Amino acid sequence: MRTNVCIIGAGPAGLMSAIHCARANADTTGSPQVETIVIENNTTAGRKLLQSGGGRCNFTHSAGPDEIARAFGPKGRFLSYSLHEFSPEQVRQLFRKWGLESKVEQDGCVFPITGRAGDVRDVLIKRAKSCGVRFCFGKAVKRVLRDENFFAIHTGTEIISAKKVIIATGGLSWPQTGSTGDGYRFAQELGHSVINPRASLVPLVTRESWPGELAGTSLKDVKISTVIRGRKVVVCGPMIFTNDGIAGPAVLDLSRLLTDYLPNEKSPIKIYVDVFRGMSEAELDKQIRERIVESPKKTVAGNLAFFLPRRAAMTLCEEFNIDAGLSGSKLKKDERKKIVRHLKALPLSVVSTRSINEATVTRGGVSTVEIEPKTIESKICPGLFFAGEVLDVDGPCGGYNLQMCWSTGAIAGRCSSKKL
Repeated sequence: MRTNVCIIGAGPAGLMSAIHCARANADTTGSPQVETIVIENNTTAGRKLLQSGGGRCNFTHSAGPDEIARAFGPKGRFLSYSLHEFSPEQVRQLFRKWGLESKVEQDGCVFPITGRAGDVRDVLIKRAKSCGVRFCFGKAVKRVLRDENFFAIHTGTEIISAKKVIIATGGLSWPQTGSTGDGYRFAQELGHSVINPRASLVPLVTRESWPGELAGTSLKDVKISTVIRGRKVVVCGPMIFTNDGIAGPAVLDLSRLLTDYLPNEKSPIKIYVDVFRGMSEAELDKQIRERIVESPKKTVAGNLAFFLPRRAAMTLCEEFNIDAGLSGSKLKKDERKKIVRHLKALPLSVVSTRSINEATVTRGGVSTVEIEPKTIESKICPGLFFAGEVLDVDGPCGGYNLQMCWSTGAIAGRCSSKKL
């Protein structure tokens, strides 16, 4: 089989690449004459997309390109061009044009108005097919070889010859959705460097065992602080206790900053959780005192349960060496101050992340140093493009990573078509 552009992977980056590849050609010829083929190992497209945002699909973030780029840290410079060329607002406008409205939530996260990830996936597939994109589902790519003029994409049953190739295979996170890291192998075989893949946006494992007693208990709005190589790091948001540590949006954002230094059983990374980030120590102490005055016969744990989930109040009293069953009126001042200090800086020791199998995204991947940021084309192998999570780029929670997939996918699709 011969084609002009072959896209490996039918996730968000691959689907957006396919649409823009076909559209770019249609804009110049009046019809999508450049044949675009998408090869997908799964029997359907966008399996990981269906899991995003808890099944609701937080598909971008309500912010300008510069703000999105800053959220990616140093890698934001690489992404800047593609984010400006296909911005979050343009993504929303395009989905609106395709018949899917979106809504912005208070934290800036953008979801489809229907609240269904499947609607995002279905719109992409429908649009791609209407552009003339051909899908080959249930085909696993084994190798990608390059000769002078063509790429040879070897599947288990055939060889596809293509002038251009876009690798959009994703990373190693959530392998049950088909992200098995094959794109890294293809990249290396074609001369590219791959930065060691690691878990990002993933729950953290603590040395302390007591969080396991609170597994499933959540805290609505915390601030977590730590110091990494002399640099203070702060993240905020919801947190949940797990059977071996902590999780939740704030923890996932912290994990991408710690994963480079984990696992570390001998010297765990010390973190401090401010359980009441919107309140000073003095204000928290005042409110606890007032609560005890109102209910002097209620136990210490009972009074704290006014501010915290009851399970958390009981467990934390034990950790603070405070008698949870003591009546509030008998709580000494220094004991009350101790409770306040710990609630404002609850210490935990992080020893590792959970497995990359449980990570939302992969940190690491194809080195961006070897890729031209304005085209997302390889500097090493002309005609080879990369898009999405296969790249060594990862951002925080909140739609940033899907925006990266849309932007890099769009540029790869446009440029692969225009360079034919």
